[in-house]
Amino acid sequence: MKTVIITGAGQGIGRATAEFLLNHQYAVSLWDEDSEALAEAEAALSSAHPNAQFVLCDVANEQSVQRAIKQTSKQFGRIDALVNNAAIMQEKSIDDLTFDEWNRAIGVNLTGMFLCAKYAVPHLREQHGTIISLCSTRAFQSEPDTFGYSASKGGIFALTHSLAMSLGPQVRANCISPGWIDVSGLKKGNVEPEKLRPVDHSQHPVGRVGRPDDIARMILFLLDEANDFITGQNFIVDGGMTRKMIYA
Repeated sequence: MKTVIITGAGQGIGRATAEFLLNHQYAVSLWDEDSEALAEAEAALSSAHPNAQFVLCDVANEQSVQRAIKQTSKQFGRIDALVNNAAIMQEKSIDDLTFDEWNRAIGVNLTGMFLCAKYAVPHLREQHGTIISLCSTRAFQSEPDTFGYSASKGGIFALTHSLAMSLGPQVRANCISPGWIDVSGLKKGNVEPEKLRPVDHSQHPVGRVGRPDDIARMILFLLDEANDFITGQNFIVDGGMTRKMIYA
């Protein structure tokens, strides 16, 4: 059975993707630094999915990543894919954003991708595996005051094609740029889903806000060995919003 690591898997897109892949006969190692979110994911998934593993890991910490890789390899005996999903966002003006906050965003979102790739690669080479990283449409366009998030996502786009050129042909690397994906019902604490307005849906060319399974299906596609001619690419999954010209 193929083994996939998903970082930031305690909540949101990561958790939804973990459950989706478990239902498609993958073993999944769910990594998260938030112990509460990870415990909730374990409570929700472990009884129905014996091939799920739950690992506490701060992807911005080298020793933590090394330990998590060893835990995953020890339990499953192989690592076939890495899904770099862990990310944080601060929405603060440049006057209020501290240097430490900036460094933390870059550390989790971008350095974390590098560290996880670095220590997963020896295992991925053995399996001719793949790296899939969650970029964002914010790598290419922005709302105000998302400095660290936008900058790190731009870095993920560039690091993806660098990995693809450096690790091929043994390992493929691609990234996915989600737009608005409603994960409000997949947050720790059993938070009630956000009530979306008709305008939230209608502003998308496809007529709806995105769902976590939209991203999970794209990840499943890229995991499939039948699609092994694809590497170094970014796939925008945003309901067409980045192609929409908006006039007030």
